[in-house]
Amino acid sequence: MVTMSRATEDYLKTIYQLATRGEPVTTGVLAAALGVSSPSVSAMVKRLEDGELVARPDNRTLRLTESGEQAALRVVRRHRLLETFLAHVLDVPWDEVHAEAELLEHALSDRLEERIDTALGHPTHDPHGDPIPPRHGRHEEKWGASLETTAAGSRFVVDRVSDRDSAALRHLGELGVRPGVVIDVDEQAPFGGPRWVRIEGARHPLGTPLTRLVHGRVVNP
Repeated sequence: MVTMSRATEDYLKTIYQLATRGEPVTTGVLAAALGVSSPSVSAMVKRLEDGELVARPDNRTLRLTESGEQAALRVVRRHRLLETFLAHVLDVPWDEVHAEAELLEHALSDRLEERIDTALGHPTHDPHGDPIPPRHGRHEEKWGASLETTAAGSRFVVDRVSDRDSAALRHLGELGVRPGVVIDVDEQAPFGGPRWVRIEGARHPLGTPLTRLVHGRVVNP
């Protein structure tokens, strides 16, 4: 039996996030994502394997077991509820809620989690458009197409904006890029230049580091 320490929860949540983004989950990738050494990752992964929370489908990659995924989803739920509470009740900027929720998610009791959920009206998505896992039942973690790959001339509805880079998130927010916003994709500048888009009538250049953070769907003009 593995003790659900802060470190254990961070590992399970990170493995879940990497896997649902379609990224390969290896010890090297996990070390980089968590900012720890490879030997530390190997030691923790061994404990998670012994506790039947993580398995190895091959020699390189890792995956969560059913019990590991359930544990990860509990952390993800607390994290996203906290982000929503901080943004909507305390008016914390959307580029700051992630870091604050990282600190609070490990100390949140089940009772307080449910009180927050009820007070917020049982939200289904956090401020970045990430779906909040339900207390019970199935959860689907979908990432739509990225703005980076959207063809010129398209109308693009933003569903999710990655919160992995707070500075980029702040800039996108200042431009009006948020879930539900419609973006008109004008053109892609040649030779690796920016993608020109229109947001609420204003024209902006967005480089690849920004467009790959924005996910959604193309709609008819």
